[in-house]
Amino acid sequence: MALLEVSGVTVAFGGNRALDGAGLSAEGGRVTGLIGPNGAGKSTLFDVVSGLRRPSAGRVVLDGRDVTRLGPARRCRHGLARTFQRLELFGRLSVRDNLLVAAELGPERRRAGQVADDILERLGLTGIADSSADTLPTGVARLVEVGRALAVRPALLLLDEPAAGQDGEETERFAALLRSLADDGTAVVLVEHDMGLVMGVCDQVYVLDLGKVIAVGPPDVIRNDETVLAAYLGDIA
Repeated sequence: MALLEVSGVTVAFGGNRALDGAGLSAEGGRVTGLIGPNGAGKSTLFDVVSGLRRPSAGRVVLDGRDVTRLGPARRCRHGLARTFQRLELFGRLSVRDNLLVAAELGPERRRAGQVADDILERLGLTGIADSSADTLPTGVARLVEVGRALAVRPALLLLDEPAAGQDGEETERFAALLRSLADDGTAVVLVEHDMGLVMGVCDQVYVLDLGKVIAVGPPDVIRNDETVLAAYLGDIA
């Protein structure tokens, strides 16, 4: 059974449909990719899943529970965490304190300090634990944001362009991290424009275009899908 089931989701801004009957499924232990051209509706779909935007139609089911009408805080308590396309760190706090803020709201709040330290070590950030978040290069800052999401111990992790600003070596390490999270049983959903990362790490890929899912399948199928090539991959190949 999928941990996340999104079905028939529609979101309209005025007369324009940002999402038009879109759906997505994500299982624990797998990395699911969500790709498409700019304006396809990827971040809007994340907003719907995380409770920041209520759809005019459709359902969001998390771990068997219909959460369509629940707000972000309650969805977080049911095991969802998210990062954003725009960095949302607490710039004046240290890297460790950014993680502590989240850990103290999570299920292991009584050992928040240890949770933060464990994540720092796992992400290779221990050496900059005391650095102010607003001094970090973008690629590292995005990794800290992922760490903060992990501090609430999510079963479902939504990542919105987390590799933006990373160099090649950082992206390789990040790919290994995503696979290790999946190996731990986490359901990871990845929005990303780095097709090398997506095709190398994802088990299943959804393609959005003009608010609709136009293809679903493993990377090898998506890479050779003529509809996808015409709508998206052909422009960046």
